Amino acid sequence: MEIFDQLLLGFSVAISPINIVYLMLGSLIGMVVGIIPGFGPAAGLSILLPLTFGMDPTGAIIMLAAIYYGAMYGGTITSILLNTPGESAVVASTFDGYPLAQQGRAGPALVMQAAASFVGGTVGVILISVLAAVFAQVTRGFGPPEFFMLVLMGIVTLIVLIGDNWRFGAISALIGFALGTVGVDLETGMQRFTFGSAELIGGIAFIPIAIGLFGLGELFYAFYQGLHRGGSGGIIQYQSEKHFWPSMRDWIESRMAFVRGSILGFCIGVVPGAGATVASLMSYSIEKSSSKTPEKFGKGAMPGLVAPECANNAASAGSMVPLLTLGIPGSASTAVLLAALLMWGLKPGPLLMEQNPEFAWALVASMYLGNMALLAINIFAIPLFVTLLKVPYRVLAPAVILVCTMGTFSVHGSIIEVWLMFAAGGVGFFMKLYGFSPAATVLALVLGPLAEETLRQTLIISRGSPMIFVERGMSLGILIFTIGVIAFGYFMNRSRRLAKG
Repeated sequence: MEIFDQLLLGFSVAISPINIVYLMLGSLIGMVVGIIPGFGPAAGLSILLPLTFGMDPTGAIIMLAAIYYGAMYGGTITSILLNTPGESAVVASTFDGYPLAQQGRAGPALVMQAAASFVGGTVGVILISVLAAVFAQVTRGFGPPEFFMLVLMGIVTLIVLIGDNWRFGAISALIGFALGTVGVDLETGMQRFTFGSAELIGGIAFIPIAIGLFGLGELFYAFYQGLHRGGSGGIIQYQSEKHFWPSMRDWIESRMAFVRGSILGFCIGVVPGAGATVASLMSYSIEKSSSKTPEKFGKGAMPGLVAPECANNAASAGSMVPLLTLGIPGSASTAVLLAALLMWGLKPGPLLMEQNPEFAWALVASMYLGNMALLAINIFAIPLFVTLLKVPYRVLAPAVILVCTMGTFSVHGSIIEVWLMFAAGGVGFFMKLYGFSPAATVLALVLGPLAEETLRQTLIISRGSPMIFVERGMSLGILIFTIGVIAFGYFMNRSRRLAKG
């Protein structure tokens, strides 16, 4: 009953008129931040943090947190409509979200996305309320071996996503790993493949590559098909009003995706450093492996959209656990939130919920309210989003290129990243033309550097012995689970081949 008493205390603070205003403002800003390609929640929080100076700490952190998880809602809109993910956490949503829109089902896809985001976020907040202290104890024991095994689980996603055309998928993944080696070698301090450019010392960022491969690559392919000569209709078909809502079959097919994605996303989000990206990719992989019709994934399977959407929103909620209970940020966005807390004299850690219960539980309570507000905003705004599909392609395409360019440049103010985006767009066009996998390239780029860093740290700790992975209980558990996913996927594929004769 103590948890319910604390939640009631939190709601009593969160529902004050001024905090409701901050919550709604943060939710709307978060959606806009998510919709802008390349911007992302970390950049949005960094830019808007100075605006909270002088505000009440509770209201300010409620608004900043709403921006954080609101961006997850908005980020999927461009992924579905334009195949342009704004950040790595919503890349998996393009795999089936955009094909659904191409089939003329943009409305149902956006409704299911909003519902999945709401379910994932709400389940995450419920689990925060109940299990925050337990997960804080568990994740304290995570070290480089456990992080490497988590990354390995994410890379298993690549294997599953490659599908039948595994050779092209493997080549695509190797391109991503190669791009991930650019920058400074953390062990030797030497520059690798920077070609003397100071802007490449920090490595190749995800944003220009993802926007180029997915967004511009799709545009260039549409140019190749001659869609710019058409009168209207854009890249994808306009969804008629009578088919705006998802069908009963969509809900039935996706029912377990809601459950699996939400629980898995929260569990991974709690682990510092894992984050929503790994959660969404793993969720997609597991959903495809467990599906009776995996051949539909990547071609417009509704569970393929629901699972990663539940996972990335649940992971966003889960990442608040190490922030509040351990003072450890699990991502760039939570690092900005940590800076905000410290700025107001609040020290996150095991004693935060005891010493400042009004603040901590008001934040948790506001997340319940924020998810409800974002669900309503998303569903009521869907007709507005879908009208984008009525815009003539010759008008829409230059606008998309302009937004992608501005979004890429605004992140670091780097003209080199803009050129990288256009180069990636050319590569993305040829990948789509010849059947390679842009998704595998982006995922390898995101996970490759983290895998390299944690593997090196692990081998330093173990003095070169790989036995450390089986000697530590948590890393062994993750390894066994990973092997189980691989085996399950293999036997499912084999049984389907036998069934086909």
